[in-house]
Parts: sequence; structure tokens; C-alpha cells
Amino acid sequence: MKILLGVATQPEIGPLVQYLQATWQSGNASTFINGDTSVTICTTGVGMVATTYAVTKALQADSYDLAIQAGVGGTFDRNISLGTVVRIATEQYGDLGAEDHDAYLEMFDIGLIQKDEHPFTAGKLVAPVTEYFSQLPIANGITVNTVSGSAPTVALRTARYGLPVESMEGAAFHYVCLQEHVPFVQIRGISNYVEPRNRAAWNMKDAIINLNDTLIDLLLQGV
Repeated sequence: MKILLGVATQPEIGPLVQYLQATWQSGNASTFINGDTSVTICTTGVGMVATTYAVTKALQADSYDLAIQAGVGGTFDRNISLGTVVRIATEQYGDLGAEDHDAYLEMFDIGLIQKDEHPFTAGKLVAPVTEYFSQLPIANGITVNTVSGSAPTVALRTARYGLPVESMEGAAFHYVCLQEHVPFVQIRGISNYVEPRNRAAWNMKDAIINLNDTLIDLLLQGV
């Protein structure tokens, strides 16, 4: 199986890279091989534009049986413990639209795109059903250019999207994979609750450790 692993920044998968360097053969600077399985790491950079470019370029350069996006993210849902790893079922753009005085209008609201226009389904970018990471709790995601960090923004996005996981890359990854017809899955280690910015309350350490343990467990199962 050929796996493309997309990640915004290298530190998010540092333990996995150490594991691969120690136990797998190096195909090149970014590819590791173990028997019939290969993992190519695509470090996309932060945000939707960088992710779209990097993932598209990687998928056009080679074919893959599975694309995985892994990273950390915040959640609006206080019932999810920090450090939990979740699988993202759907993605939405959280700030792609227009302000109409005090109201926020999505691109669907102003008719720029239809809610069921490919690759959208009812306004969402839906991940395919997959056996991979099936043990993980499922969450929905929103992707933003500016992460929520003030009470008004948190309130607006909670009212509009419920209690999703927030990232800066997820929707771009879903969009490209759906357009390129590549099986994919996105997983996120929850590092913080979405609230007025308070880095002292974040748990980046456990989010990264648990995220990497989850990835290593998948490889140990012999995908």
C-alpha cells in the first residue's frame, strides 16, 4: 500500500518520523518503505492555500492508495478531552464568505456555489467511509484562515457550525482528495478548547503524542 501522509508542520509528526527512521527503510528524503507498504510524508505548510498546492502537487506526481492528513486542532466541544484523537467525518469552510453588517454569509448563502456542487454534499466536504482509524471518535470540522480567539468569533462559529474541530488545513485536504478521487482520512489530536485565546490551557504535548501513537499503531497493523 502506498500512503501519502500530509501534515502542516513537521513537529506534529516528529515521533512518527523518528519511528520510521529507526525501523523502516528510507526510499528518499520523504519516503519510508517496509515490505509492500510505503509512506510518503508531504509537509504542506500552514493554511488552506499551502495545503492545496502541496497536496495537489503530490497527487499529480504519483498515485497513492490512501491519503492521510494528520495534525493537531482545537475543539468547541468541551465533552472531548484534550489529547483525544478524532477522525474528521466532514469539513466546512468556517470563514469563506461575506459580512453583511452584523451577519455572516457563507459562499452558499450568496450564491457563489451550490451546496451540492461537486465536491460538496449539502455544503460539506464529506470524507469517504473507511476502515482506517475506525476505533477513533468521529467529529466534524471547520477550516479557517484565522483561528477563533475572541468571544464574539467563538459565539458566531458555535451558533453557525455547532461544536466542530477547528483547523487551518482540513477542508483544503478534503477538497483536493475529493477532486482527485483519492481515498482519504483526516485525524486530529485535540490540543485546546476553542475560547478566547489562552495558550496556558493548551495540551499540545498529549495531542501530539497520542496522534503519533495512533499513526504508528496503524502501521504496526500492517496496512
